[in-house]
Amino acid sequence: MAFQSGNSTTLISKDSEIIGDIKFSGDLEVQGLVRGNIHASSDNKATVRIVEGGRVEGEIHAPKVIVNGHVKGDVHCSDHVELAAKANVDGNVHYNLIEMVKGAQLNGNLVYAGAAAKLAGVEAISGNNQQAG
Repeated sequence: MAFQSGNSTTLISKDSEIIGDIKFSGDLEVQGLVRGNIHASSDNKATVRIVEGGRVEGEIHAPKVIVNGHVKGDVHCSDHVELAAKANVDGNVHYNLIEMVKGAQLNGNLVYAGAAAKLAGVEAISGNNQQAG
């Protein structure tokens, strides 16, 4: 599956191992191993793709995440997360929209991120009402 966003792509190739956090913009494809957290910059179209055989040991924060490899850590996705047939996630997945294919494995919780945003909005409104009274 090729990226279709037109963004520049950063590739962590099959035999590569990165130790440390990664901050990127555009697209990131992980075929090798990343031991650290992955953070997309403020680019709303940024995509992280963990291909079959790829591994991430750390948290992922990005608008769009596609997993078909192994992730050991939480996934925080503000837009769309896809867990493909070979996906194996050991951690919680925070999502707004999720697609999960038969065969994907999740050892953690699915957390709807929209609910947290709505709750934060309600708390902010109720806090303003208490201050006004």
